[in-house]
Amino acid sequence: MLRRVLLNEVSTCRHFLFNKAATSLSFPLRRINSFFSSSSQSEFPNAPFVEHLENHNAQPTTTISIDRSGLYNPDEHSHESTLESELIKHLKGVIKFRGGPITVAEYMEEVLTNPKAGFYINRDVFGAEGDFITSPEVSQMFGEMIGVWAMCLWEQMGQPKKVNLVELGPGRGTLMADLLRGASKFKSFTESLHIHMVECSPVLQKLQYCNLKCVDEHTAGEGVEKRNISTLAGVPISWHASLEQVPSGLPVIIIAHEFYDALPIHQFQRASRGWCEKMVDIVEDSTFRFVLSPQPTPATLYLMKRCKWAAIEEIDKLNHIEVCAKGMDMTHTIAKRISSDGGGALIIDYGLNGVVSDSLQAIRKHKFVNILDNPGSADLSAYVDFASIRHSAEEVSEDVCVHGPITQSQFLGSLGINFRVEALLQNCTDEQAESLRTGYWRLVGEGEAPFWEGPDEQVPIGMGTRYLAMAIVNKKQGVPVPFQ
Repeated sequence: MLRRVLLNEVSTCRHFLFNKAATSLSFPLRRINSFFSSSSQSEFPNAPFVEHLENHNAQPTTTISIDRSGLYNPDEHSHESTLESELIKHLKGVIKFRGGPITVAEYMEEVLTNPKAGFYINRDVFGAEGDFITSPEVSQMFGEMIGVWAMCLWEQMGQPKKVNLVELGPGRGTLMADLLRGASKFKSFTESLHIHMVECSPVLQKLQYCNLKCVDEHTAGEGVEKRNISTLAGVPISWHASLEQVPSGLPVIIIAHEFYDALPIHQFQRASRGWCEKMVDIVEDSTFRFVLSPQPTPATLYLMKRCKWAAIEEIDKLNHIEVCAKGMDMTHTIAKRISSDGGGALIIDYGLNGVVSDSLQAIRKHKFVNILDNPGSADLSAYVDFASIRHSAEEVSEDVCVHGPITQSQFLGSLGINFRVEALLQNCTDEQAESLRTGYWRLVGEGEAPFWEGPDEQVPIGMGTRYLAMAIVNKKQGVPVPFQ
């Protein structure tokens, strides 16, 4: 997410990308022109990693027995909350009830999606007035490019008459709204769609309903449920709490933009006794702190799997490893659906094409804060391990193939974002042109925008190389654009 670019040193200013030629397109140029014509690591002993894993070959126990006297506390945590929220009380209650700490993944899940007090559940956290800004909120062009990708995949699938278009974690619904507006002139495509929004927040569901300009359609006959129709393209829309609830049996196109980074992660830290899972505990003064588990935890199985996928030298140089068990499981679900029903998935997020070390962060009102400070008031996210996604998908079925990752700049450039921005600039005001240039740079640029003349603290920072794009497709469709 854009919030993460603050972590990196701003790279040297590059030449503005408007003058760069678009990369060669592997699908008909007429399709693009037609589409656009519409309006900190701690130090620990470096014992051999293999030995650490071999010591854990026994099946991990499903319960964690904790002797707090022997726990190592890697980070000092001195803040005190003057007024405890319901979520803080809940977290402390869980820890006290168990008689021991909870995993970082459990902490993240409660903080983000607790049914009563989760960060995503009862508020709008997106946009300039929220806690962070996502690519669809930056520019309409992002959603339009995703629409181009989805439509090209639909053509490669043989233009099926019915398709499930699924978005995971759709935020305000901005991406889908821009996608539908851009694709609305292609009736054969939009008429084939049934959109499924996988969203757990009631507040965001309502925002999505409004931003997609939905109306209720009542059909004749008793016992027939009403349908939600987006008037942007006359497409039926349904909401679900999980991907498993989306009906199967039809070809599927799945969009997962900035979805994986919010899935809970397990953190492991190298200690003298081997790899130990990082946990969240409370101390006598009732503040939260990080500790290390003295024995293997259930998530150790995922750590072992992840390390088998990596080179020994890649692991040996790390003191921390993050493993997203839910991300692996979600990828299994996606790959199985694509294998059985056909279609593909597009994943775009901030991450690495390799093992992720220590990336978990919290942001509140566009500023980084302590992860344990006032849980539920800040967003938590971590880098996405794209290599783990690849291996997780490939181990499910031989019928699916993974392509990428490539940078967001390569992805959007190959889909024709340069053509789109040029078309928009031909008929806009000076203020709109400035907004277009800023949005364009944020999507495909790198570092600070060289054309910026406003306040230094508001200089646009490009996400073009910090975000990666990956596709998982059924082999019957061939190689999707623009991964050829």
